[in-house]
Amino acid sequence: MESYIRFDWAMKRLLRNKANYAVLEGLLTTLLEEKVTIQKLLESESNQEDEFDKYNRVDMLAENSKGELVLIEIQNNNEYAYFQRMLFGASKLVTEYINRGQGYDKVRKVYSINIVYFSLGHGKDFVYHGKTEFVGIHEGDVLELSPFQKQTFKVDKVSQLYPEYYILKVNDFNRVAKTPLEEWIYYLNTGNVPENATAPGLDAVKERLKLDRMSREELNAYYKHLDNIVILRDNIETERAEGRAEGRAETQTAIARNLKSLGMSNEQIAAATGLTEEEINKL
Repeated sequence: MESYIRFDWAMKRLLRNKANYAVLEGLLTTLLEEKVTIQKLLESESNQEDEFDKYNRVDMLAENSKGELVLIEIQNNNEYAYFQRMLFGASKLVTEYINRGQGYDKVRKVYSINIVYFSLGHGKDFVYHGKTEFVGIHEGDVLELSPFQKQTFKVDKVSQLYPEYYILKVNDFNRVAKTPLEEWIYYLNTGNVPENATAPGLDAVKERLKLDRMSREELNAYYKHLDNIVILRDNIETERAEGRAEGRAETQTAIARNLKSLGMSNEQIAAATGLTEEEINKL
């Protein structure tokens, strides 16, 4: 199979061109399970100045033909407060894209699409969908829209008025791609498109995101980007390992202090904790 340009690089350099909207439209159509047409791209937080953020994260804000806002964000490295970050990003769009004095019926629908290359939370799946529903405490029923609201807002459910969140944990995908969504996850994870892929947009990936279409200068910049991502991940893994080692040392020291207070000999404490007698004498 041919190798194609990584999706985060394509979002920075190629997919902002209207001629390449088919790639994004294909991903969104597959994920949202309805035909999505991108009307235009809006200003987002992309092209970070910070050296770390530049390679760690990329985002893109699109408006579809319904006037809905779609925020696509790729995060390459771990961020412990990422769930709150998703909430902040969607909430910010809700408040920024309504003019002062407009009624609440003008609040825009927001989709937050998050492609993460780290272990976010704890779960068995590799694609998660979050939405807002109001469930009766006593009856267990889901609060519905009135017929007038359905006609006015042109939606069927209350949840369709609220931001919706999608999390694609692409590193957790380790199976043969059998569905259109799995084909997309496979490409996002590996940079390859499965043979005989049928998912919308992947034909455009094959046509427009080939490595051999890049100039030598673009290739050099692209490979530098890949190297920097690897370096960033290695740095984070090193910091985690050092943090775990420091934590273990602090735990052993605390245990040694407790054992010393119980009157155990330095020799016994050393055998129990792995600390040297010299270290124990300093406690």
